[in-house]
Order: sequence, then C-alpha cells, then structure tokens
Amino acid sequence: MTSPTRNPSTLRAKLHTQGFVIFPSLLSSSELSLLRAAASRTTTLARSGAWPHIRTVGKQFPPWPATPGPSGIWGVQGLLNPALPDHAVFAANYFSDSILDIAKALMDCGDEDLVMELFNMLVRPETDFELRWHRDDIPAIASVEEEMARLAEPEWHTQWNLALYEDSSLIVVPGSHARTRTEAERRAGPFERGLPGEMVVKLEAGDVVFYNNNILHRGMYDSGKERMSLHGSVGHVGGSRLRARNVLQHGIGGWVDKCDFSSLGEKERDRAEGMRDRLVKLGRESGDVEYSLQG
Repeated sequence: MTSPTRNPSTLRAKLHTQGFVIFPSLLSSSELSLLRAAASRTTTLARSGAWPHIRTVGKQFPPWPATPGPSGIWGVQGLLNPALPDHAVFAANYFSDSILDIAKALMDCGDEDLVMELFNMLVRPETDFELRWHRDDIPAIASVEEEMARLAEPEWHTQWNLALYEDSSLIVVPGSHARTRTEAERRAGPFERGLPGEMVVKLEAGDVVFYNNNILHRGMYDSGKERMSLHGSVGHVGGSRLRARNVLQHGIGGWVDKCDFSSLGEKERDRAEGMRDRLVKLGRESGDVEYSLQG
C-alpha cells in the first residue's frame, strides 16, 4: 500500500468542516483481490451461522443475537478476532501505513498515541434494510444542550469505510458533526429521505471515506447489490473514557488480549501490540460500559 501524500493540515481542515474525507484508490489491484477473497469467505461463514459475531437485519445497534435469523445479516463483527480464519489478512490492512498514516494525519498524532479500536465489515443483506438517521454516540432524545455538550468534546478518534465493491450506502449531512440538529432534522422521520443538505457518499472499489462518527448519517442496504466494506475505527490515547463506551460495547474486550499479530512485519507488529496494550488499559480503567444507542 502507498501512504497518502496530502497536506495533513488540509485534511484535518476538511474533516472538521464537512465531517468526512474521501481517499480514492487506496488499494492496489492485488490488495483488493486478497481482501475480497477473505471478505467473501468471512461473509459466507457468518451467513451460515458458523461465526456468531454479526449484525442482524432489523436491528441497528448492539447487542445483536449470535445467529442470523430469518432476515439474515448486514454486518460481520470482529475481523481482528484471532478465532476468525482470515484475521491475519484483515490485520495487515488495519495496521498498515495506508490506513494509519491517514488516521495519524487526521488526529495530528504519532504511533505512540494510537489505540486499537474496532474493525468490522458491512455487507449486502438478503432483504433490503435501512438504518435510521443517527449519530453514533449521541441518542436522538438528547436535548439541544446535551447535544451541544457532547459535540464540543474532542473527537479522539477517526472512523472509516473501505469499499471492496462500489458502495453508495452511506448518506450524510455534511457539517452536521459540528452543530446541533436543526428543527427540520429533529422533526424528521427516522428513515426520511430528502433531508436538507443530505448527500450520498459514493465510493468506487478501493476507495475509503474517513468520517466523524457523530455526523448525522444513515445507511440504505440494497439486497440486490454486492457490498463488502471494511468498517474500522482508531482512537487517540487522550480519549480515555470518552471512547470506552463506543468501543467496548462491541464485545472486543472478550478477545483482544488473545490477538495474534505474528503474521505482521516487525514495524507493524510493534505498532499493533502497542495499540492493543492501550486498548486493554482503557478497558481495565473503564470497567463496565453501557450501550451508546438502543434499537
């Protein structure tokens, strides 16, 4: 993979202004083929019921049941879990310079500040499925004052979708990560289309979008169109308990200490172990956490 060469301050300014930044063609053709094959095997495993860490159609937020159910799945959890057969392929991508150089540029930090967080996959459902409008860590019932207080907190993370096939599932309202909802946004139905300012984030295979997870957004999942998008996040050590709930609610604490990074190169392995150690420390200091959102 090749690292982005854009000006970090320009990247941060764009992220802070619109809430997301798209990087085209992050993957080479060989990297794309390798990840597609691993993603296909993993999706098949999850749909068969042989991998219990899934996102089930009809339920938007954790916790999810461990079996697909009659309507199937729309996501696979725990791509770095050492029990997953293809975990090494996904780890090579997650801990790569290509991904983490962008993360460091957006968070203005170095390797020593990075915290391992989540790496999941968003997939084509077997029936059409939509996610309602939401921010990932601020409930819809939050008052204007509560919303403003949460949005004023430092981000301490970056999050991304890396498309392995053409993907136009993510819909966002640019700039909404930096303000409270408008009256129109508060009145809008959970699946309302045509919200003022909304835009579809269109990605070609190999493109990646990094975004603030408190941007107002939703998803539309088309059962007739292939989708395998790697959905990850990386934290900053300064986030401490501000990031704990968002990360630990996904059950990563149950297996993170067993992660196997032996397949990585020396530089990537050292970085991965440091990131994992900082996550373990975060979990130890945070104790039990609740879920960010319900439904």
